[in-house]
Amino acid sequence: MTQHADTLPLVDTTVRMETPEGVEIELRPAGLFARGMALLIDLIIRFLAGGLVLFLAAYAGASGMAVFFIIFFFVYWLYGVLFEVLNGGQTPGKKSQNLMVVHDDGSPIRLPASLIRNLLLVVDIWPGLYVVGTICLLITGNRRVGDLVAGTLVIYVDPAPLEIARSDVSPKPLTLPLRADEQTELVEFLEREGSFSAERRQELASILAPALHIASTEVLPEVRAYAQGIRGAHTSVATSSDGKP
Repeated sequence: MTQHADTLPLVDTTVRMETPEGVEIELRPAGLFARGMALLIDLIIRFLAGGLVLFLAAYAGASGMAVFFIIFFFVYWLYGVLFEVLNGGQTPGKKSQNLMVVHDDGSPIRLPASLIRNLLLVVDIWPGLYVVGTICLLITGNRRVGDLVAGTLVIYVDPAPLEIARSDVSPKPLTLPLRADEQTELVEFLEREGSFSAERRQELASILAPALHIASTEVLPEVRAYAQGIRGAHTSVATSSDGKP
């Protein structure tokens, strides 16, 4: 959707790009919070797996501890690679946050890029608590050092489109003037909301609310009603221009 100064803000955060095949696609890069939550979950799983190996190795004495450190190394550093390459770009942590990692042209991640981005975790971790990675994410908006070098991008996975019932949405006429392109943005929200999660629909409706002077408690149904009214009016105009009832 287009953005206009002092009017309706952009209602979705997407990046348009062209694939090597010349097909234009939209990607929605993941932010710091979602990536941080995914990382935390993956770290917990890593250390739980390491703890299990340590428990078993403790019964084998010194040789067992040597095996533990070797296994833990591979569990920690190859954990991300195995899941990303074999599970459609999703580790358990990323899956829990509806994220996936892809090449920056939108194509599925492959082994070389996954190896690079996961090995470079050592840079993102330095000097501790993922300081370098966090700073890099804040500067670039959506990439840590490993992503920049490997040419990858962590994006939101859009949920399967839901069928939103319209029968209970009563059209409501606009109470303030909006330009044609602004009205189009409202209609686009109505038509696309089925592809968003419930939380995302509420978030996007809240972005539109101030421009429409809608109370926060009535955001979603009011935005739907205004959009339905605009769509109905446009349909009526198109029908009249065709000369058909």
